[in-house]
Amino acid sequence: MTEESDEFDVVVLGAGAVGENVADRASRTGLSVAVVEHALVGGECSYWACMPSKALLRPGDARAAARAVPGIGAVGQLDVAAVLARRDEVAAHWDDAGQVAWVEGAGLTLLRGRARFTGPRALAVEAADGTVRAVTARRAVVVATGSVAVVPEVFAGVRAWTSRESTSAHRVPARLAVVGGGVVATELATAFSDLGSEVTVLVRGDRLLASAEPFAGEAVARGLAAAGVRVAFGASVTSASRDDDGVHLVVEQRPVSGQGGQGETGVALPGRLTVDEVLVATGRRPATDDLGLEVLGLRPGDALEVDDRLQVQGVGGGWLFAAGDVTGRTATTHQGKYDARVVGDVLAARFDPRPAAEAADGAVPHGLSRQGEADAAPWSRYRATADSSAVPQVVFTRPQVAWVGPTAQGARDGGTAVEVYAYELGDLAAASVTAADYAGRAQIVVDTSRDVVVGATFVGPDVADMLHAATVAVVGEVPLSRLWHAVPSYPTLSEVWLRLLEAAGR
Repeated sequence: MTEESDEFDVVVLGAGAVGENVADRASRTGLSVAVVEHALVGGECSYWACMPSKALLRPGDARAAARAVPGIGAVGQLDVAAVLARRDEVAAHWDDAGQVAWVEGAGLTLLRGRARFTGPRALAVEAADGTVRAVTARRAVVVATGSVAVVPEVFAGVRAWTSRESTSAHRVPARLAVVGGGVVATELATAFSDLGSEVTVLVRGDRLLASAEPFAGEAVARGLAAAGVRVAFGASVTSASRDDDGVHLVVEQRPVSGQGGQGETGVALPGRLTVDEVLVATGRRPATDDLGLEVLGLRPGDALEVDDRLQVQGVGGGWLFAAGDVTGRTATTHQGKYDARVVGDVLAARFDPRPAAEAADGAVPHGLSRQGEADAAPWSRYRATADSSAVPQVVFTRPQVAWVGPTAQGARDGGTAVEVYAYELGDLAAASVTAADYAGRAQIVVDTSRDVVVGATFVGPDVADMLHAATVAVVGEVPLSRLWHAVPSYPTLSEVWLRLLEAAGR
């Protein structure tokens, strides 16, 4: 039964990092904005993904860094209880009071409940107590409901872990199977190995991190093997069951070849594997199943196709937008927040409620009309251009992997003629200061027609902080001749830029 009714200029579905940023930016010209959330305000990243996973990984990273430097002395085992306690603090003990205070302090309205479309710009928000509130958006609705883990049917009934259960676990299983070979799989395999689990990674393909340069996956495979993690390539789980002895997996394994495959770092498994827990990290899908999209002519469960303004295609009137994982464009928090800034700024300007004279007094950002139509510049702040050309990614394994833009093969497949230049980070002077046996690699992909960097990959300890310089070079389309004049400090790992330019003949 509907008991309450409300109207807002903008309604944002989802109060994760993406939704919060949309709402904040959209409200900056005076629009009234409501945010609807049925779970914890702050979303997946704060409680079950980015933050708790990095809290689990950081102690092992610090221990490895200390062990690599002569003179520090013995570095012992991790204090598991202390690591988990610190993780709990980072995840705010799964209490969103702090995030709620931020939302309210920003002048936004928080609506607790599940939202479903009942028509254009019309929603029903059902609270936990069954109360239903009719909510109308006068101007726009933004869907920022994120994504959910995909758990294959074979794992039904075994209470498999996903990223949620693993990042919030309060015990460390003695034996853990990780199914998958991507970012979540490799990071959590690293974290639980650090904490003392006997970890086996089951990879359907023949390498890890399939979307990265091949040498990156090879380095991570070697790092996992060195840590005692068993990595099985070409492995598929055909059945799974659970009893008092654990989770029993029947595994089929096909032969694989090539670098990074079974012949180099992988292991051959028996047909049956018994573990205490199985973590399924085989992908995610947009969380659009239960939003009532059918009343808008859209199919529930599908990604919402958007243009570079993040306006949903196939819905008339220009009122429906989406940002983050739900669009299927990107799948990282930082890129989702980028999309959120774009759509929030578009809404703030397009539906600016202030009188024209007041809005013209510097309040509407340069390059955007009062109708919210961006200028023709390819890198207008009102277009999510980076989603197609400059997406950065960091994997906090050991070694770390960081990249931006396409791989060399991806660029060629897209029709760009490129040259590739690489340098071993261990040959830099800074490497000998950082660790006695520092190993890593940097590579840039150069568009030969424009003489600009379109992609870059770094592999090695602590390379995550090197990525933004490459991202700036890619987004700025800086010619190599100009990069030559960006002098790297000595002795730092950033000196690799000089070596890469020298390899390119500059």
